[in-house]
Amino acid sequence: MKSSKFVEELKGKSVEELGKDLVAAKKELFNLRFQNATNQLDNTARIKEVRKNIARINTVITEKSRA
Repeated sequence: MKSSKFVEELKGKSVEELGKDLVAAKKELFNLRFQNATNQLDNTARIKEVRKNIARINTVITEKSRA
């Protein structure tokens, strides 16, 4: 499954690297929303995928901070 590989990659990163990934994902989400509002976005499913990736990154950061 694709998401489980993504989560395993995230667990191997440090909190600082996860923070950088989180910022990059949020920028991508902003750009996707902007493209969607201006009717330039072809793949609208990408928005949902990026939102879930942001949630996965936040979950791994929380797990690492509690450990």
